[in-house]
Amino acid sequence: MTKHRFNEKKFAVEYRAKLNLAKRSSRAGKELDDKIQAAETLAADVSSLKEAQRRLYASGTHSLLVILQGMDASGKDGTIRHVMGGVNPQGCRVYSFKAPNSTELQHHFLWRPMACLPARGMISLFNRSYYEEVLVVRVHPEFLEPQCIPKLKSLKPKSLEKLWARRYREINAMEQMLFTGGTLILKFFLHLSKEEQKERFLERLTNPEKHWKFNAADLAERQLWPQYRVAYEQTLSNTSTKWAPWYVIPADDKWYARAAIADIISAKLEALELEYPHVPKEERAQLDEWARRLADE
Repeated sequence: MTKHRFNEKKFAVEYRAKLNLAKRSSRAGKELDDKIQAAETLAADVSSLKEAQRRLYASGTHSLLVILQGMDASGKDGTIRHVMGGVNPQGCRVYSFKAPNSTELQHHFLWRPMACLPARGMISLFNRSYYEEVLVVRVHPEFLEPQCIPKLKSLKPKSLEKLWARRYREINAMEQMLFTGGTLILKFFLHLSKEEQKERFLERLTNPEKHWKFNAADLAERQLWPQYRVAYEQTLSNTSTKWAPWYVIPADDKWYARAAIADIISAKLEALELEYPHVPKEERAQLDEWARRLADE
């Protein structure tokens, strides 16, 4: 059993409680002394996660859905690489949610992720997710126009607030359905400070090896930081349920964020106490006989 250094309650968001992200630190906590200890902790949790994924796959009774959300440059891609790097690729799928296409726009917003949800025994990681519909779309309500939503009379604040409230309820209902069907749902918000985002953008602009990461549109979205802050606070508070909790993970120090997320996922999977399938007693004698025959060849 892996020794877990992080207390998940420290990062958890309470359902419908007022959330002020300005009061949540974006810097590394005191659970780890430095990057070296973080690397050791991460390695232990990745090893634990590797074993837990084997049991998850073999048991075939549960599945795992991990959702990563955060502002641009918050470290979502790197988190996936470092945390899930030891997991068997056959049992894990990663999906990135960009702007919906013309077909997706013709359906309810929760139709889109259905084909990406994990089957029993599998892990799905969402790099951004259906939550974009209450985050980026909340900041840019004009994105609703091509969706042709019934009863959305206008893009005025009162009408929009009713829409967001309805979407929160729909998300919670869907996630509860998944949970009762055996899906463990863990949602992580990578809490990046505006100052650290600036440094990461500058690195993308000045380091030739990272030029490909830069997108000019990210600078425009950066100017909407206050609006995104409100969108995240409202969304996390209204959708952090007991069956699908949100965790606010300090993301200014990548080594800390990765270690914390790996630790929480590992601990949650271990808590399921999954076991490898047991062979019925009456079949064990036959297995022994086959083993004897094979050994005698």
